[in-house]
Amino acid sequence: MPRIRFALDRDFVELNQLLKLVGLVDSGGAGKALVAAGEVRVDGAVELRKTAKIRAGQRVRVGEVEIEVA
Repeated sequence: MPRIRFALDRDFVELNQLLKLVGLVDSGGAGKALVAAGEVRVDGAVELRKTAKIRAGQRVRVGEVEIEVA
């Protein structure tokens, strides 16, 4: 499974923006659509809040790709 390590430079990042920043989607809108479709898991649970606050220590998974937020 491919892993991406994302270094957080603030308290949190919104989920749709995280997907854009790591290059899994081309825009924040595409990130929102992916989340709304139920394709994104945060710490193992499906996350449907498009702007959920993702903080250091959390793991986000889209398909086979896992993002480790540090």
